[in-house]
Amino acid sequence: VQLQASGGGLVQAGGSLKLSCAASGRTFSAIDMGWWRQAPGKEREFVATITRSGSSTYYADSVKGRFTISRDNAKNTVTLQMNSLKPEDTAVYYCASLRSGFGWGVRNADLYDNWGQGTQVTVSS
Repeated sequence: VQLQASGGGLVQAGGSLKLSCAASGRTFSAIDMGWWRQAPGKEREFVATITRSGSSTYYADSVKGRFTISRDNAKNTVTLQMNSLKPEDTAVYYCASLRSGFGWGVRNADLYDNWGQGTQVTVSS
């Protein structure tokens, strides 16, 4: 599957951004999808994942209650609504597809087999 992330930008602390990821090439509705992020000098960090049907979602503790992951299988898109942004949310955000059968490992980056190009999110204080 090919993934294209968009929607990043510069926002003040407390503001909101909505990231989108467009998918093509595979049956999107059969794929669990996730968002990850990587800040300068840090390892890639799990943000959120949504199951193929959208019935289950998983979040990092650092974003729980502020970020919402959703998907539209008819449009082959997954979105990440980010509210109450903090300077520590500054990072490049990536969407990624989870390997089939590895739903138990949503927080393991090695289990994601396709990654988008990333979109920069910068939160100023």
